[in-house]
Amino acid sequence: MLNTAILMGRLVADPELRHTPNDIAVTSFTLAVDRSFSKSGTERQTDFIDIVAWRSTAEFVCKYFHKGQLVAVQGSIQTRSYTDSQGIKRKAFEIVADNVHFAESKRDSMANTAEGYTPAPSRMDPSPAAPAPAYTSGDTGDFEEILTDDDLPF
Repeated sequence: MLNTAILMGRLVADPELRHTPNDIAVTSFTLAVDRSFSKSGTERQTDFIDIVAWRSTAEFVCKYFHKGQLVAVQGSIQTRSYTDSQGIKRKAFEIVADNVHFAESKRDSMANTAEGYTPAPSRMDPSPAAPAPAYTSGDTGDFEEILTDDDLPF
């Protein structure tokens, strides 16, 4: 069987570390994940997906991630059933995180303030203040230049 979920989205709130009665670290948080498609003439929709992280992953998330930050989560989908306070049976779907990764640079992350998300400048359109690294064709002596396809070893 295969049960793998990989998501990238922004944290809706700061994650908070809790501990079970057996002193196991746990945190739950929600990711705002934009859908990859939208109907013509409509805005792209966002799904809010619940994530649970345990033990060292929970501690890592709570220590290094904050509201508005872009994160990538790899884990599995789990369901659980419960009865709410009104006696109605409910089913919850959530992602149990195996790995949580930074998905943006620290500079871009700092642009996301506690008041809300501020989009960072596009990497495809660099600002004049931060020019993109340029390719130089100068000879560094580290590599042999291959002039034609006839010189390729395969």
